[in-house]
Amino acid sequence: MNDAIEWTSLARTFGLFTVTAVAELLGCYLPMLWLSNKGSAWLLLPAAISLLIFVWLLTLHPAASGRVYATYGAIYIATALGWLWLVDGITPAWTDITGVALALAGAAVIAMGHKTA
Repeated sequence: MNDAIEWTSLARTFGLFTVTAVAELLGCYLPMLWLSNKGSAWLLLPAAISLLIFVWLLTLHPAASGRVYATYGAIYIATALGWLWLVDGITPAWTDITGVALALAGAAVIAMGHKTA
């Protein structure tokens, strides 16, 4: 039963990290569109809202520690490459996919390797 609870907690954390990464990416992408003359200054409003949501989501992360942020970093990398494919329309190369797999494997080692007694 404890394993099921641990996996549920891990899935929730993974989901939270993914939503946090999307908010961060969106908050940075929209101003980039405006700065590159591909969108109006009105894009800055949803960008600011997205970054506010990003900061709020950070407060929901399990702990503000290097270990948590290292794991979030791997999820961010995976989400950013998903963004590259879905938003920018660029198919990730095999090296991108390998890099994401290595980052996620490292995150799994960090997340699963540290057990508190």
